[in-house]
Amino acid sequence: MKANQLSVKSMSKSVKVAFTLLALPLALSACSSLLRQPDPAAASNLTSTAFPTLLGQNANDPAGSSIASQGWSDFFTDPQLKQLIQLGLENNRDLRAAALNIDKARAQYQISRAAQFPSLGVTAGSTTTGNKSDNTTKYNAGLALTGYELDFWGRVANLKDSALQSFFATQSARSTAQISLVSSIAQYYLQLAFDQEQLKLAKQTLKSQQESYDLNQKQFKAGIISLVPVKQAQINVETAILAAKNAETQIAQDRNALTLVVGQTVPDNLLPTGAINQITASQNLPAGLPSELLQHRPDIAQQEFLLKAQGGNVAAARAAYFPSITLTGNVGYGSSQLSDLFKSGSFAWSVGPSINLPIFDWGSRRATLESARVDQKLALNSYEKSIQTAFRDVSDVLATRATLDERLASQNRLVEASQSNYDLSQSRFKAGVDSYLSVLTAQNALFSSQQAQITLKQQALLSQVNLYTALGGGATNSVGLDAQPVTNGNTTAAQVAKP
Repeated sequence: MKANQLSVKSMSKSVKVAFTLLALPLALSACSSLLRQPDPAAASNLTSTAFPTLLGQNANDPAGSSIASQGWSDFFTDPQLKQLIQLGLENNRDLRAAALNIDKARAQYQISRAAQFPSLGVTAGSTTTGNKSDNTTKYNAGLALTGYELDFWGRVANLKDSALQSFFATQSARSTAQISLVSSIAQYYLQLAFDQEQLKLAKQTLKSQQESYDLNQKQFKAGIISLVPVKQAQINVETAILAAKNAETQIAQDRNALTLVVGQTVPDNLLPTGAINQITASQNLPAGLPSELLQHRPDIAQQEFLLKAQGGNVAAARAAYFPSITLTGNVGYGSSQLSDLFKSGSFAWSVGPSINLPIFDWGSRRATLESARVDQKLALNSYEKSIQTAFRDVSDVLATRATLDERLASQNRLVEASQSNYDLSQSRFKAGVDSYLSVLTAQNALFSSQQAQITLKQQALLSQVNLYTALGGGATNSVGLDAQPVTNGNTTAAQVAKP
């Protein structure tokens, strides 16, 4: 009886020792990350001071909050456009691919995260050895720890951090794709609306010039005028026909483009029927402070996360210069008789660490580290360029909008003057004072000024969309796919690990 108790106590003590050894790598790896990520603050000198247009706008409205803080359903007021954007978020193939890339990045992070923990498995087997006179068979069953790396130098931890930053970058890329999609739908919607207005103008002009051409033909047949005014009138008719046909072609292309970005055939009731006078309820469109631009633009966030990911790769490459220690172990039972495998006294355990320190690798580790450092420098360069590009995008739109009201007012006065000149030319021609050439010239000037007026009105509305996009607006108020707003990197590792 005492012998059995001693055997049980001995086995219990052995189990504690074995599991303590198996748990040791977890405790050691917990404090193994010696090399940290670089801080991308090296690009902090890239401010808006190089873009006076942005600074001037903020000086005029220093308290204005960036319109990028509004969701797209709040910014846009056109109900048809909002429905089209909703359809696009649900069906656009590029956005689907961006969402799938997030799932892929999450899986890659989970793989890197799992490498921090021991891989345990149940093993069972038998081994037979012998010679000419005798054979011996041993049976074993238990838990096995295979090839677990003790992360003293932080290689595995830094690779995990790099994968996490890559996941954040993929989230930001998805936000960038959504902003681009919302902007494209709005732009094609406006393009279609104003091309329809151009077609309407071309048909009206064609009708007027066709009437003039018919009148000149009658006067020529009556011998009142020569053939020259008839041919001049015919030139204007053909010009109007070309303008109408070009507008019809452009409308068909606009519908095709809208169908592509929406991801399905656009219902007729969601298409515009003419020019649009208002696309947003916001009367004032503040750009906000430069710091808000950096906060809202997901492409900047994406480059920052990629920079941090490259920092993790550099740290992992540097860790390759230190010895790598792996651990294998087994906890279970062993016996020469299968019937005695789980009996008292059959318990056994083993732990086998191994160390590897490359001495001569012909420069492989040095080249790997240098490559990682170059990739980090490239990532920093891309991060800085994304900031400069963001400020340039906003400044360009603000420069366009700075003179927009004056240009619209001037264009409206030009159309009024052209209309008056055309009316006077017709009156003088009918009175026999001027030739028909003056009427044709006035017709062409009026048609051109009216076309330019429609184009300028379109540019005014497009500038609102472009400013909203350049500031980073459109990443929120999403539907359909599980779109996320621009991530700030505060998401926990546990949240990322959840599928």
